[in-house]
Amino acid sequence: MPRSAAERRPCLLQRLGPGILSLLFLTQTLAQEKTTGILPAVVSLDSSALAGFDDNPPAIQNLLNTALALTKRNLGYLYGSADPTQKGMDCSGTIFFLLQQAGVKDVPRSADEQYTWAKTDGTFQAVQGRNLDAPELNSLRPGDLLFWTGTYAVNRKGAVSHVMIYLGKAKSDGLPLMVGASDGRTYRGKKYFGVSVFEFRLPAEESKSTFIGYARIPGLNRGT
Repeated sequence: MPRSAAERRPCLLQRLGPGILSLLFLTQTLAQEKTTGILPAVVSLDSSALAGFDDNPPAIQNLLNTALALTKRNLGYLYGSADPTQKGMDCSGTIFFLLQQAGVKDVPRSADEQYTWAKTDGTFQAVQGRNLDAPELNSLRPGDLLFWTGTYAVNRKGAVSHVMIYLGKAKSDGLPLMVGASDGRTYRGKKYFGVSVFEFRLPAEESKSTFIGYARIPGLNRGT
């Protein structure tokens, strides 16, 4: 009796050899990552771990608390997503979601557009230095938007490719911290993925990426 297609498949794969099997596995893995994103490995903190948190204006406290709560949902990095129900988000999608939750209107979706939006508001501070002692960072405050170029290839020259929110410093040791989505940044020397708390550090000289500066969030009430 002729065998079914399902019965013939193992023999066919054996004849194709290990090279073809590896290619098939890689293709399947890439397709899965495109659909599900990078699996999460995240860091969460409570606001009590941030130095001077209670000194922030109420709107900033609410924003940061919402961001920290998001890190506790074990979300991966998913390009194109601004929806936590998709189990992952990208960097600008995370900012878009958080600012909408904070009641900020007309928030752009992409990192490049968010940079232009903030810069047009007049609070953008460019940073030329390559370390955290740069004098341009003296005005950096919790709740500020952080912008990078060159974190991945884009079709526009100088386009901003990454954005996060500055959290402030750890109460325990003064480590500068930020929150957002990444497909691989560090926290205390270990790499994490997804919507998480990360160390805020500037790229090394040899890095392809550049931290270009920060800005207040347009339309967010910082009054007391």
